[in-house]
Amino acid sequence: MELLTQAPKGTQDALPRDTAKWRLVEDVLRSEAAIHGFGEIRTPVFEHTELFQRSVGETTDVVQKEMYTFQDKGGRSVTLRPEGTAGAVRAMLEHGLYNEGLPLKLYYLTSCYRYEKAQKGRLREFHQFGVEMFGSASPAADAEVISMGAALFERLGVQNISLQINSIGCPTCRARYTEALRGYFAQYEDRLCETCRSRLARNPMRILDCKEEACAKIAAEAPRMLEYLCEGCQAHFEGVKRRLDAVGIAYEVNPSIVRGLDYYTRTVFEFISNDLGAQSTVCGGGRYDGLVEELGGQPMPALGFGLGLERLLLIMEAQQIELPGQEPCEIYVASLGDAASVAAFKLVNELHRCGVPAACDLNDRTLKAQMKYANKIGSQFSLVLGDDELASGKAMLKNMKNGEKKPVRLDEHFVDDYITIVTEAEDIAF
Repeated sequence: MELLTQAPKGTQDALPRDTAKWRLVEDVLRSEAAIHGFGEIRTPVFEHTELFQRSVGETTDVVQKEMYTFQDKGGRSVTLRPEGTAGAVRAMLEHGLYNEGLPLKLYYLTSCYRYEKAQKGRLREFHQFGVEMFGSASPAADAEVISMGAALFERLGVQNISLQINSIGCPTCRARYTEALRGYFAQYEDRLCETCRSRLARNPMRILDCKEEACAKIAAEAPRMLEYLCEGCQAHFEGVKRRLDAVGIAYEVNPSIVRGLDYYTRTVFEFISNDLGAQSTVCGGGRYDGLVEELGGQPMPALGFGLGLERLLLIMEAQQIELPGQEPCEIYVASLGDAASVAAFKLVNELHRCGVPAACDLNDRTLKAQMKYANKIGSQFSLVLGDDELASGKAMLKNMKNGEKKPVRLDEHFVDDYITIVTEAEDIAF
């Protein structure tokens, strides 16, 4: 068979055998968000391009190289969202959610799009669970968001996750640090990649995040932000650490963490996995106290994180964490003849109304073919209807696992009889 086309590079299909795993993980994420008081927000898949240029930063790789940007039919520049925070901030401001009481807590499960080199754990269409908190400048807010991330991994049974934290300061202390970086990297300007040479004048901190080997080697010896923190930022960082210590969350201070987006200030953090190879960050975030004002709102402290679902599922698979597959059919009602086919359809409909996964023949198969299909879809019980069963008003319900058969009535008592038998069966949990 020659296919007309295939899924675009950097995208993947979630098949029925996979989506049950996604649902389980998403249910845990939603539950933990609710426990921490976060409400769900859903924003458009595309926004005006200037939103991301202003929020993410024009010197970042995301804006310079990775965004899916195009002109719509009205000549406006729009971009598929490369991350979730900017859209959440825009929606918060547009709808005045800041009037509902602070801190305001939002979460989302969303798809994001970046034109990157496709590889394991790094896709061009990927999915994020993100949380955003607006209106608290306290280090307690940082600690709560980080502790929520730790709780998610614990609930899902994910092991070998380490937390790394850093502070990248505020605009005041960042200005002194930027000048120190500019002076340091100027010595090696001819050895930097073309992109980093352009960053040297505009935003030398972005060089710290470059993945080019030569740039990374030079950046390893660069001055550290922690040495330039002002008194307020230092006190804030110590407050975060004290609270993490108080609740027993282990962490490592990693001065190299700057995150890839320009809107971060003060606390930044990453949850790192040892089971992902090069793409080791599964969750990352931090504080972005200037972003709300940058996008037109009143000054408002804010923070959050994004967790990559594809990477999370890769980790869980690598650690052999048991996840459900596609829910099997519980009962298959086979039929012989047109009258029996109609009766089977009616019985299955009654089971569906009671929440029972049930199926009947939709392809005019022979009885042998129907039973083969019942086995293929994992049906745990089967029922065969023919003229004799219709005439007597009874049929035999067969346990496909042990072959045991029990009679059921085909009238208004059918569902009650079925539930009674299944509940009593030793090898199935109804």
